[in-house]
Amino acid sequence: MPRGDKSAYTDKQKRQAQHIEESYEQRGVPKQEAERRAWATENKISGGGKKSGSGRKTSHH
Repeated sequence: MPRGDKSAYTDKQKRQAQHIEESYEQRGVPKQEAERRAWATENKISGGGKKSGSGRKTSHH
């Protein structure tokens, strides 16, 4: 699996990270750094990629 592959993430997590990245860029953070921070932040919020049995979220349909 290539480094930076985001396939383990839900669409919601990807959108969230994109959102975070854009807000960093608006504050003058370079694109690469903004993306790195965005994913680090998203990992902190959601605990990383799809995790089963984390008990943190209800099933989504």
